[in-house]
Amino acid sequence: MNAMKIRAEQPDDYAAIRQVNELAFGRSQEADLVEALRDSNLDMISLVAIAPVADPEPLDVGAIVGHLLFSPVTITPTISPPLVNPIKIAGLGPIAVLPALQRRGIGSQLIQAGLEQCRQQGYDAIVVLGNPQFYQRFGFATASLKHLQCEYEVPEEVFMVVELQPNSLAACSGMIRYAPAFANV
Repeated sequence: MNAMKIRAEQPDDYAAIRQVNELAFGRSQEADLVEALRDSNLDMISLVAIAPVADPEPLDVGAIVGHLLFSPVTITPTISPPLVNPIKIAGLGPIAVLPALQRRGIGSQLIQAGLEQCRQQGYDAIVVLGNPQFYQRFGFATASLKHLQCEYEVPEEVFMVVELQPNSLAACSGMIRYAPAFANV
């Protein structure tokens, strides 16, 4: 597929974003999460992928075919005293692509654009819960190697982190906590 146009979400996109998330996951929880996070007025990065051509039919040129969200997370330090200069970390997810267009690089394009936007907005690191084989290609590694734990009980290898600023996690350790809306997914 041709390179997608990636841009920040706009209010007119909300219904299409909901539909992409529902179709991609086959349920409404992720779409509900996106809306709850949006309603919480957090400092988020929410990107959409726009179809460059009408493929597959009946998509129109300009249709939203993918969505990616980054929301701030907090860290409860396990070291004393807490860091003097707290680091800025975001959580990646959810990410959704229309089922008919999956495995065509749209998600990868969204992640690359999103990581660059996070870097430009001063984020030090990004965490994600997901498939290690997929996220390793973007530089993610098991978060426990950086002394970070997830607040949720998940297999160690699926909780990953990438540093956007070199060595930003060197003096950091602790429990990553997501926005309260994640507890409902």
